[in-house]
Amino acid sequence: MNSMVQHTVSSWQLALLNRLAHSINRQGMNLTVFDTRPACIFQADAGQGQTSPETLLPLVSEALACPFQGTRLFDSPLRLWMRILYRAGRPDAVVVLDAGTAGQVVLKPGLQDFCRRHALDEKELIDLIVADTLQDRLAGQLDEFGAEYEAADLQSGRIEKLSIELSQTYEQIVLLYNLSTHMKVTQSNAEFLQYACDQLTGLVSVEGLAIYLDKKIDGQKRLVLTAGCGYVTIDSNMADILQVHLASELADGKEALLDSNVYGPFKYTWPANVKTIIAVPLIGGDRVIGLMVATNVLNKPDFDSTDIKLFNSVANECAVFIENGRLFGDLKDLFVGSLKALTNSIDAKDQYTRGHSERVAFISRWIAEHLGHVQEIPKDTIHYVYLAGLLHDIGKIGVAENVLRKRGKLTDEERAVIMAHPRIGAAILSEISQMKSIVAGVLHHHERFDGKGYPQGLAGHEIPLVGRIIALADSFDAMTSKRIYRDAMSLKRALAEIQKASGTQFDPDIAKVFLDSDIDKLWHIIQDGFIETWDYSNFSEYGTMAVGVLLR
Repeated sequence: MNSMVQHTVSSWQLALLNRLAHSINRQGMNLTVFDTRPACIFQADAGQGQTSPETLLPLVSEALACPFQGTRLFDSPLRLWMRILYRAGRPDAVVVLDAGTAGQVVLKPGLQDFCRRHALDEKELIDLIVADTLQDRLAGQLDEFGAEYEAADLQSGRIEKLSIELSQTYEQIVLLYNLSTHMKVTQSNAEFLQYACDQLTGLVSVEGLAIYLDKKIDGQKRLVLTAGCGYVTIDSNMADILQVHLASELADGKEALLDSNVYGPFKYTWPANVKTIIAVPLIGGDRVIGLMVATNVLNKPDFDSTDIKLFNSVANECAVFIENGRLFGDLKDLFVGSLKALTNSIDAKDQYTRGHSERVAFISRWIAEHLGHVQEIPKDTIHYVYLAGLLHDIGKIGVAENVLRKRGKLTDEERAVIMAHPRIGAAILSEISQMKSIVAGVLHHHERFDGKGYPQGLAGHEIPLVGRIIALADSFDAMTSKRIYRDAMSLKRALAEIQKASGTQFDPDIAKVFLDSDIDKLWHIIQDGFIETWDYSNFSEYGTMAVGVLLR
């Protein structure tokens, strides 16, 4: 198979095209792929006389001018099979199959005599004999490829979307983390609130941002400008009116006031230069103690729900600082909430794996701490182990629930889908530079010490330490948890299995440390859900401390 590839083809597209080319070339057919310009981006010939892209261009242009579904046969001047590939409902590429010289079918002398006696056209007879069968076979192959192409595109889009969402979440967590750490050194409300404004305008692009606090002036409660950035034409009098409008929106069940004249007239009256405006309350205890307002977003048409969440989060931090109250409890939720939401959404796909990720994270940290008693392990590594354990199955976000919940034996295809989750999880996290320290644990938690694991078949100490630790923790929790296809093992039997697999499946040093630890205590902690036997606040601190290390 001789092939040519242009740089515009992505890795997942190239993998699919190479597989199709191999199958088509084995049938003596040539494969050419065009983009929508149209320009040739992929060629693979079977050594049967490749039709030049220039010859095919008029037909491809004609197809793109009037897009069609399914596979079509073009019979003049060349015998070609063509299919348009779609992404998000729009043509993305055109696949062309041609037989080259292999497509020249010649009748034997006896059939030629038959055609002459019965006044039949030889070409028509050839079509009667081979066309329908060949058309059906090739159409089926191209239809199957088209469906696979669209499914791969959808999966790629999901991964990209999840990576973007994780990146955005990470940036917001960094902002909130910076605010929380600054609380320890700030001496006044004004200083901290100004710092909050500076941080927020580094993340969102607005013309002006201000924070007003309730203060008593001459015996009357008024909103006073306390901090701000940029140009805001909301004076104290306008701020009082704004507070009334905000209270009305909150009473209607809204989380913020959003108003603009972008898609229609304003709901309220504002100064002439205001085009878009967002306001959120600062709530301390059970009362509103101020508000945060921003005007004229610069990088998009209007403020949206993402801004509402972000502004409310920052406003809450400001209120926490001012009230000097719920700092620690809020930090726990801020740092680990989004990560646990991701893992819980995956665990919730199967009622038998609910809580699996949190248990694996806890057990992994348990092992890492005990391993640190017999060999030197950096403290940061212990935090990385916890986070990698928490996120080790994030790649299962792309695995269908019917595969995860299947009672019977998995097919080879289903097994391949399951086995892809470490790579998918690592790909998602590697898009966030600050999470690269935990990627190895996610990628290698199914490797075996004897080299018979996946995805890379690493052996011994080629496997990163974090991966070796999570491999044992994941297996221990899996063995001692009920699954849809089997009952849970007893603790005694699970420990015997670990002992038996020491040196083959598991790192013998890690297995020994685990088996020598206070397993009864660990078991009671897990069975109690980290609440009674173990102080739950200590367990929650793990996430807070781990994210703190990640953000340094």
